[in-house]
Amino acid sequence: MTKNADEVARLFEVQNGLRRSNLGQEVYPGYPGAVIANGALRSMIWGFPLALKSKRTGEPLKPRPVNNARTDKLDSFMWRDSFENRRCLIPLTAWAEAQGIKGKMTRTWLSLPHSKVFAVAGIWRESDEWGPCYSMLMTDAAGDAAKIHNRMPVILEQYLWSDWTGGSPTQIRRLLEPKPWQLSVHPSEERWATQNQLSTR
Repeated sequence: MTKNADEVARLFEVQNGLRRSNLGQEVYPGYPGAVIANGALRSMIWGFPLALKSKRTGEPLKPRPVNNARTDKLDSFMWRDSFENRRCLIPLTAWAEAQGIKGKMTRTWLSLPHSKVFAVAGIWRESDEWGPCYSMLMTDAAGDAAKIHNRMPVILEQYLWSDWTGGSPTQIRRLLEPKPWQLSVHPSEERWATQNQLSTR
């Protein structure tokens, strides 16, 4: 995210609910990111917490953030209630995918040409572990994105933003279908590490 909070709130015509003007230029799973929810720009943790236990001791481990929700899994227990009742917009200027040989992968950045900021579909909920958290919806890749990865975020045209946040689950399922977006693709020399997984900016 290369824009500040006031710019993003203005572009989405919502209140700026953040106490700061700067947004993190890169967002990683398990860390705060910006979302549009309930008519305001808000900060939430990227990823729904997945409870884990040690195989050796059976003791609870630190939860793992599940940062992506597959569109073909939205009826599962983890996602269903949020998909039906708490949908949000995730503002981005770009997202990254891994490309190259395993162990030597680098980040390739994808964005919408001629768009200052665009929105992808998200869902959110309150969690005991981290408070408000969100996950990004992923569909089958199409168009330029399919050359990089087999899945991609669900990008929403501006005229569909209110449909996504306010429509019924039945009505909005059509928005989850893959679309052959024309994208700007920017390979980089930045190494891809585990914590980079689907980072955004």
